[in-house]
Amino acid sequence: MGTVRSKDGTSIAFDAWGEGQPLIMVDGATSFRAVNPLNAAVGQLLADGFRVYAYDRRGRGESTDTAPYAVEREIEDLAALIADAGGQAVLCGFSSGAVLAMDATAAGLPVSRLAVFEPPFVVGASRPPLPADYVEQLDRCVTDGRPGDAAELFLTAAVGMPAEAVVGIRQSPFWPALESVAPTIAYDGRIMGSTMSGAPLPSDRWAAITVPTLVLYGEGTDPSLVAGAHAAADLLPTATLLAVPGEQHSVEADVLAPVLRRFVAGG
Repeated sequence: MGTVRSKDGTSIAFDAWGEGQPLIMVDGATSFRAVNPLNAAVGQLLADGFRVYAYDRRGRGESTDTAPYAVEREIEDLAALIADAGGQAVLCGFSSGAVLAMDATAAGLPVSRLAVFEPPFVVGASRPPLPADYVEQLDRCVTDGRPGDAAELFLTAAVGMPAEAVVGIRQSPFWPALESVAPTIAYDGRIMGSTMSGAPLPSDRWAAITVPTLVLYGEGTDPSLVAGAHAAADLLPTATLLAVPGEQHSVEADVLAPVLRRFVAGG
């Protein structure tokens, strides 16, 4: 394990595999290295030609956190990782982490290529929008000492699970890990902003992205996520849209790794 120090002093923990083109994997809400084996598996598969970084976003796993939160702080975290990688990197973001990767690229970080897997935009009537006060509700849950309720709100309002399904999840071995990162769920809510409201995506937010961009979605995923991927690809003039056969909102490493290899090679 390595660490980098972000601009505000936050310690960002990471693992890295291989030597070659730097590739930084950016997790979505609630995910971190101890619970998500995908990034490590991709790193091992690409270690012959890449240096793949998997890191814990601030407030999760072995990374620290520094208040107050702002999306800009997470962009600075990525800047510190890119500096460690040699000054330029490919970013590959998943779900809300894809939106963070888009923001970081638009902010001018030295990103050579950008891959995003199913940014969870809600456009039109593809699915119910998030409550207008979603982030405020999450903040109240955490402030009141109810991290489990914050996690449940995420699963029902953002992921779309039925409330009755969450009852069983609360009893699962995975629940303590989810509660441990509940204070960071609102971070992803702030990253998403108004993009899960059903309104058109903001035309100016990512206008500065000029690098080659690959927008991925699983062929078997929820139709709302397909609509979100299409909306992202339509908005970004340098984007290519690719449906990944057999995948849903998660993807297998042996499917993703060769796609990333071809994309970085220019194929």
